[in-house]
Amino acid sequence: MKRSIAIAGNMGAGKSTLVDFLARHYDVQPFYEPNDENPYLADFYKDMKRWAFQSQLYFLSNKFRLHQELDRQPGVVALDRTIFEDAEIFATALHQMRKISKRDWETYQGFYHAILDAIRPPDLMIYLRCSMRTLRKRIRMRGRAMERDVPLSYLKRLDRLYEGWIASYDLSDVLVLETDELDYIHDMVSRIDVMQRIEAVLPESATR
Repeated sequence: MKRSIAIAGNMGAGKSTLVDFLARHYDVQPFYEPNDENPYLADFYKDMKRWAFQSQLYFLSNKFRLHQELDRQPGVVALDRTIFEDAEIFATALHQMRKISKRDWETYQGFYHAILDAIRPPDLMIYLRCSMRTLRKRIRMRGRAMERDVPLSYLKRLDRLYEGWIASYDLSDVLVLETDELDYIHDMVSRIDVMQRIEAVLPESATR
């Protein structure tokens, strides 16, 4: 049976870790966000207002191709970050911060909504909720250069957008996991809890 699982959440919430976990424990094919391929990122971090629109448009088109590839895959797939987050969270934050002009924003929104008509939503959206303190700790621990100097105010803005988006998201079933104390990698109780919740929505063919 063809099914798709999307993993959503702020930077440091644990999306890639959960995708790895699903790939190891179930018959699930993982797909990861290809951040390093964006040719605008270096320029964007030097001059956000000049390059925000181009960078976000690249992310959107690249994520569209990824979703198309997912739609062609048989079996069960798990996606680390969705096209919804690109538009509803990150591009929206930049628009609110006046890094994307009204004209460019309208162009972006037109492209985004055309894409939504061309892809199928996931069968399950797993949203990872996490406190700001834990997010910042995890971001420091993984040491990605582009995230090292992210301001707290920006993380908080993303968090508000995430909470507003997931509260109104209705395209598929939603599973919310509080991940501050949830250690499904090392803690057996947490692992069983997560597995039971996920198996309740996975087809039997995906379980091993």
